[in-house]
Amino acid sequence: MTATASSPASLAEILGTGELLATTRTKAKGPEGRLPITAKMLLEEPSGNLFGMTQDAGMGWNPAEVGRPQSLIVSTQGGMRAEDGSPIALGFHTGHWEIGLLVREAAQALRAEGVVPFAAYVSDPCDGRTQGTTGMFDSLPYRNDAAITMRRLIRSLPRRSGVIGIATCDKGLPATLLALAGSRDYPGIVVPGGVTLPAVGAEDAGKVQTIGARYAHGLITVEEAADMGCRACGTPGGGCQFLGTAATAQVVAEAFGMTLPHSALAPSGEPVWLDMARRSARALVRLQATQTPLSAILTPAALENAMLLHAAFGGSTNLLLHIPALAHAAGLARPSVDDWIRINRMTPRLVDALPNGPRNHPTVQVFMAGGVPEVMLHLRRMGILNTDVLTVTGEKLGAVLDWWEQSDRRREARARLKSEDGVDPDRVIMSADAARAAGMTGTVVFPSGNVAPEGSVVKSTSIDPSIVGADGVYHHRGPARVFVSETDAIAAIKGQGGQTPVKADDVVVLIGAGPLGTGMEETYQLTSALKFIPWGKTVPIVTDARFSGVSTGACIGHVGPEALAGGPIGKLVDGDVVEIMIDRNTLEGRVNLVAAGGRDLDAVAAARLLASRPLHPKLAPHGKLPDDTRLWAALQQASGGTWGGCVYDVDSIIEVLAAGVEALGRGERKQ
Repeated sequence: MTATASSPASLAEILGTGELLATTRTKAKGPEGRLPITAKMLLEEPSGNLFGMTQDAGMGWNPAEVGRPQSLIVSTQGGMRAEDGSPIALGFHTGHWEIGLLVREAAQALRAEGVVPFAAYVSDPCDGRTQGTTGMFDSLPYRNDAAITMRRLIRSLPRRSGVIGIATCDKGLPATLLALAGSRDYPGIVVPGGVTLPAVGAEDAGKVQTIGARYAHGLITVEEAADMGCRACGTPGGGCQFLGTAATAQVVAEAFGMTLPHSALAPSGEPVWLDMARRSARALVRLQATQTPLSAILTPAALENAMLLHAAFGGSTNLLLHIPALAHAAGLARPSVDDWIRINRMTPRLVDALPNGPRNHPTVQVFMAGGVPEVMLHLRRMGILNTDVLTVTGEKLGAVLDWWEQSDRRREARARLKSEDGVDPDRVIMSADAARAAGMTGTVVFPSGNVAPEGSVVKSTSIDPSIVGADGVYHHRGPARVFVSETDAIAAIKGQGGQTPVKADDVVVLIGAGPLGTGMEETYQLTSALKFIPWGKTVPIVTDARFSGVSTGACIGHVGPEALAGGPIGKLVDGDVVEIMIDRNTLEGRVNLVAAGGRDLDAVAAARLLASRPLHPKLAPHGKLPDDTRLWAALQQASGGTWGGCVYDVDSIIEVLAAGVEALGRGERKQ
């Protein structure tokens, strides 16, 4: 009888018997052959290099070849697949489910080039799986920890001559980018894990995350929720079909020059996707031959290109955390808020993709329309792209774009999009003039004001056009509904849990959800619910948390200082009137307290009131915030905080610790 969850194995079955011990071996012959060791090596090589050869032969590699150059493939592979692709053990998400296929292709290509490939794995979580749960408290901190682990693994292969990073999703790919940037003295290349295909007749993976909220408001039935929930992923691998954090991170990797051209957003599992891994391995060998390290690619000009492409694509606001972190790992100056404002004012959005609209093309159609190099052609024509930067092809970006413009790859991709989907590629990726004619404006605005004196961020392109004035300015004035937990906020939006329901024109204010409170949780549960409730577009959100890349609406996040650091957002109370202004033309914005207790306040009175108020009485770190995340929050706070990319600036941390130790020491002596 086979044990099941409802009929577990007996104790005897768990403890086992001695039957298999009767044939258990206690010795073996070992590999045949000889290691390519010389007398000079025995005298001069570290013992670890020699023992590494022993281990390589022990794992079955031809002993005569273990002295060849070595390259490491580090990936976020998750789960275990059978040869036919069926699951033996599930991964956390489709984004890392097929990654092993890319690892295999890259490894075989390296071997064919005479390189010994090694593979190491640091799997990654799923932000969608942890939405609304305490699992979200580990999401952003995971990025730092995974990057550290990957770098430790890279350094633990002392004879490495290059590194390939293969990853796909929201935190796994940023972690991989940070790891390679931190190993920049060696050649390196990134292979993005691509996207899943949209399912025919089904909802996308962003909309399907709202089935609970839509059911609560009577918008769908249980049967419809069960059907749509089953069919959202068209294929078993790749990141979600929208231009969220996963897709934007792929775009940014290519914009930095860290991938081969036309790599971001490739459809997972397709031959063109597998071919990308093989060509990337060959490109790494070429970089090794020319001794071109990643430091030659990760330059200030490449950083600006990444910011330009983020703006042109209308990418996820989460990259405002990851791009500064990547710059820091690469030894570059982190961009300031002023840098972001400058880039976004000079760069129009050129890409029409989910969730920004207006037509909401899935990411695979963006790839088939030409992806990153196609957008770069437009930016080059505008004269704002840095084309003199080096890429992992070994060529400068200008030469790569010259190739792309005349390539059969470009012609085939764009023709296939038109013939297969009936979509004009020039309506997916537009020229600046066409984008302006379509009403597409700059992507990101950084509102400030007495609620956010250190700034905040909103993806202005995601605000519903019907609530934006004809002049391109969004105005809202409404009463604050203040929540100290996402759980209470979603209950109020659903009209459940004893919470007074959120109503049209309210301003949802979620506090205590920054790094110190929840590890800076992602609150897509709130934004997605409001998107699909008929009156939800009239309810803005203001929070010190962050948002999913697929979030839409007037969602103002990253408010600084965060509430638990004493920020004025933590002093708002129910009934306060908050006024929001976001100008999508000038990319200016404000978030201000303008009335309280039934009376309007001028700027001086509002500032005086906020200064005199205590923090919200229920404001506190979440009771289940892990110690690991508390430590991460303290370290990133000492390193520049949210606007610094939530990184670990070792020099700053050491300085703060030394000052603290000295202060505590003086305090002890005074007692």
